[in-house]
Amino acid sequence: MGNAPAEDEVTLFERDMKEFWIQFKFSYGTEQNNQTSALRDLCKETLEALAEKWSKKLKEEDVMIDKIHECNNEILQQSKYIAEKEEQLTEIRTKLNQEQEQQKNLTDSIEEVKQELMKKMEIKSSKNKAAKEKLEQVSKIKTLFKDHLALEMRRIPDEQLQFIFRHIDHKDPDKPYVCTLSINEQGDYEVNSCTPPLDCIAELQLKLRETNNFSAFVANIRKAFTALSYKQSA
Repeated sequence: MGNAPAEDEVTLFERDMKEFWIQFKFSYGTEQNNQTSALRDLCKETLEALAEKWSKKLKEEDVMIDKIHECNNEILQQSKYIAEKEEQLTEIRTKLNQEQEQQKNLTDSIEEVKQELMKKMEIKSSKNKAAKEKLEQVSKIKTLFKDHLALEMRRIPDEQLQFIFRHIDHKDPDKPYVCTLSINEQGDYEVNSCTPPLDCIAELQLKLRETNNFSAFVANIRKAFTALSYKQSA
């Protein structure tokens, strides 16, 4: 009988301990559940905030990517435009170089023609000077020939000198014997006509060109006409 109260106390203690444990577990579980729920809500809110943040960031990056594409397209267009302009500039430079080369060639050609013309003018001037000197020489002896050889000299068209010899035919002293002379483009004496014709005229012309002795030429022409006159009279 004495043990019964002790057993009741143990049983009561065990029961109290069991109730306490149940209440503790219930209380802890509820708090744990509340904490878990709060943590879940916090995580959800955090994830939603992060999702919104990253979504916004991704949108901003998409906008940035679009802007980069636009910039790249603009750079590409500018590069294409610059390439076209550089090509046009190259063509212009090529044409300019060609025109400069053509101008240089034209200038060189003009200079060559100018030098050639100057040389021709110098030659012509020299020939004209020589011709003038020869004509002056002829003029100086004109009076002498006329007085002593019965020779008359005339200047006729085309810069020709006409020599008229008389007192050759003793039967007809006034009968004219005519020889026409000029200076050609080379500056040489040239017999254009001889009346009556003389077989030796080519030889006399060559000798005149070689010696430039005009007086001797005129004297030889007179001798040839005289010989021809005697021959025809015989």
